[in-house]
Amino acid sequence: MFRKLVRSRQEIPYEECIGILKEEKRGILSVLGDDDYPYGVPLDHYYSEEDGCLYFHSGKSGHKTDAMKRHDKVSYCVMDQGHQEEGEWFLRFRSVIVFGRIEKIEEEETVRKITYLLSRKFTDDEAFIEEETRQSLRSTVLYRLKPEHICGKRIREL
Repeated sequence: MFRKLVRSRQEIPYEECIGILKEEKRGILSVLGDDDYPYGVPLDHYYSEEDGCLYFHSGKSGHKTDAMKRHDKVSYCVMDQGHQEEGEWFLRFRSVIVFGRIEKIEEEETVRKITYLLSRKFTDDEAFIEEETRQSLRSTVLYRLKPEHICGKRIREL
């Protein structure tokens, strides 16, 4: 169902893909938006080793939310920070694309736990994390992306 990479020599192993999803903080979630136009939006994410899913916070309404209600198939693209080899002007980086289905999470304990873990990616300030978690319980929605396919590749920008 999912295509193989055309440039298979650039493909990175699954374990390396998971490492990128765990380490990087942001990516682009793409949904089927209004009038079937693709709609990509940058988001923070948390990758759970416990269940192999990605989690996102969202507002309670908007273009992305409406699109996910209509069609639960999404893709999420993450890139690492990349690097330049000495003497090279171009960037080398790795990217990962996750294809899967997204669902809204209603269980308060899961929302609380994931909000805490997502906040820890950005700060060690426990007071901030506690307040962020408290605010999230009433003002945001949590979504879980269950991967159906994960692939990644090395890219040498030219």
